[in-house]
Amino acid sequence: MKFFKKLFFLSTACCLLITALMGCSTFPDNKSTGSAGTLEPQALLKFTDVPVPVGLKNLPQQSYSFESSGVRVGVLKYQGKSDPDRVINFYKEQMAMYNWSLVNIVEYGIRLMNFERENESCIITIEPKGSSVLLIISLGPKSQNSTKRAKAPVK
Repeated sequence: MKFFKKLFFLSTACCLLITALMGCSTFPDNKSTGSAGTLEPQALLKFTDVPVPVGLKNLPQQSYSFESSGVRVGVLKYQGKSDPDRVINFYKEQMAMYNWSLVNIVEYGIRLMNFERENESCIITIEPKGSSVLLIISLGPKSQNSTKRAKAPVK
């Protein structure tokens, strides 16, 4: 009887271990990505309308955020293994789902993506670091000067 209890316990422990290991995939081997190699957004976010790809880890000592009276300001930093082009494509797809409009993309080794909506601006910086990337999300109110300039009549 003791033998069967030990066998049951051991087989249960092995099954749990195998299940846990299969669920703990790492980012670069595409197991945490969706179909066709697309990146998936994380579930827990500081700003719920600014997604972050799964596999990138928050760097809280290098990040800050502030939110009061409908005004949000923050610089959030993340790092992890990923291809910068895949991160660019992730933001092109995901930000549109949260009503962000892509203003422009600047590429010079470091990639900058500028997004806007209503009264906010979001700059996504993707900096390659070997096989990893440093992701910086800068969020703040849209400059009132740029809004006024855009509405000024052309002479």
